[in-house]
Amino acid sequence: MGKNNTSSIVENLAKKVAKDLGYGIWDVRFVKEGSNWYLKIFIDSDKGIGIEDCERMSRAIDGPLDELDPIKVPYCLEVCSPGLERELTKDEHFQKYLNERVKVKLIRPDEEGNTEISGKLVSFVDNVIEIENNGETLNVNKKDTSYVKLDDFENE
Repeated sequence: MGKNNTSSIVENLAKKVAKDLGYGIWDVRFVKEGSNWYLKIFIDSDKGIGIEDCERMSRAIDGPLDELDPIKVPYCLEVCSPGLERELTKDEHFQKYLNERVKVKLIRPDEEGNTEISGKLVSFVDNVIEIENNGETLNVNKKDTSYVKLDDFENE
């Protein structure tokens, strides 16, 4: 089973468990770091997420995950918050944070040699991120980025 398929299977289960606890699922990732596999479930709530919330979700999903058994290799389960500088990975993330400040890390430098762009997220259509920075509009294809995150609030 591929890691993307694993993530989507776990995400479907996690959404049900999270909803019962009053949380939403921001993202699910099944990633290899060094020699270890990690199943990372990012939970979210309008009230914010604390360590107690992560513990509750971890305990609540542990049994259903064992029963479903979608992962055939040893792994570590991590339940966490996406944080203030959360990474935008899905279409709905971009739509939710239109007109907010974002930080884009480029895979390769642009024409001016920049590897990072910050500004207001103006639109996200067909995987093209439109950012306004100092009155200038920049368009970046999502496939040309290492990440897109909410910009830290100290730089405003």
